[in-house]
Amino acid sequence: MTMKYKRIFTIVMDSVGCGEMPDAEHYGDRGADTIGHIAKTVGGLTMPAMEKLGYGNLHSILGVEPQRDPQGYYTKMLEASVGKDTMTGHWEMMGLYIDKPFQTFTDTGFPQELIDELEKRTGYKIVGNKSASGTEILDELGEHHMKTKDMIVYTSADSVLQIAAHEEVFGLEELYRCCEIARELTMKDEWKVGRVIARPFIGEGKGHFTRTSNRHDLALKPFGRTVLNELKDKGYDVISVGKIKDIFDGEGITEAYKSTSSHHGMEQTIELTQKDFTGLCFVNLVDFDAKWGHRRNPQGYAQELEDYDQLLTTFLGQLREEDLVIITADHGNDPCHTGTDHTREMVPLILYSPSHQGSGLLPLANTFANLGATVAENFEVSMPEYGESYLSYLK
Repeated sequence: MTMKYKRIFTIVMDSVGCGEMPDAEHYGDRGADTIGHIAKTVGGLTMPAMEKLGYGNLHSILGVEPQRDPQGYYTKMLEASVGKDTMTGHWEMMGLYIDKPFQTFTDTGFPQELIDELEKRTGYKIVGNKSASGTEILDELGEHHMKTKDMIVYTSADSVLQIAAHEEVFGLEELYRCCEIARELTMKDEWKVGRVIARPFIGEGKGHFTRTSNRHDLALKPFGRTVLNELKDKGYDVISVGKIKDIFDGEGITEAYKSTSSHHGMEQTIELTQKDFTGLCFVNLVDFDAKWGHRRNPQGYAQELEDYDQLLTTFLGQLREEDLVIITADHGNDPCHTGTDHTREMVPLILYSPSHQGSGLLPLANTFANLGATVAENFEVSMPEYGESYLSYLK
């Protein structure tokens, strides 16, 4: 069989889940429905591009109507792995199965033993040690840090340890050095976080602090080979947009574009339709999750969805006959649910090419790895151990 599509664009709407998983109550997420609840809360969503592709056929979304003749193929994917975080979702998409969830310290902060060890190894005292918004914790502790050089350590609903320090007072290289130590310490199973993140900032005082673009992520490497490795090793392009490169710690990536926002990420993806490449363009749009989901803001989330849909219209208009676009999510983050954590939800899978003659409902996916299997079969590289390809369904 010869390659069906020359370029595959995979767009991850970070956290845009579509209804509770069968095991959601084990995660405290019974009744979660990110897209459904947002639409109801704001009185309906306007998403004509996603509507045409069949989004409303797949799930009940107020304002997004089912189509008699949708343009896309669509189904829902269930997460096979244990967990509901970014790395688990993305790694599973590319063929890995995670049976041990990454540690989160949202409710308690990090254990004192870890904090003591980090202070001892870095030579700095630590303040913070709680789950916090990055901007709020700078207002709270930034001035103290500037006077004392105490490191600001905090976490979020994700599996992360973040260290904030003033670029001019503390120094960027020194911050990176301390993050390397934190990464080494958090390789222990009981402290194992998905990412350690350096969060440098500048500014003179409370209300004037801003984070700089010198953020640096120290992620765990995937524990096995993914579809990305297979593609790269066979000479295909694997282009990362947004935080994909960080999620896979650079493994299997041939070219990477950092995004300043989801809007910027879509603009970069639209630009990449003009680039002649053969392989995968893998895009993560994080603002749904980071700006609106965790902050439990359905109105902001709804506006972000509608803005994305407008850019998607432009993007779809640039596609060539030999292109395939796959739209999905990596977990849920229902802003109408309790707490500030991700939610254990099914995710949409929508596939579209200008060359398609057919469309409609695909069989339910029992793992996100069906996405990676579809990509792998198209480019005739080794299939992941998990997942079944949908390639033969696409006509």
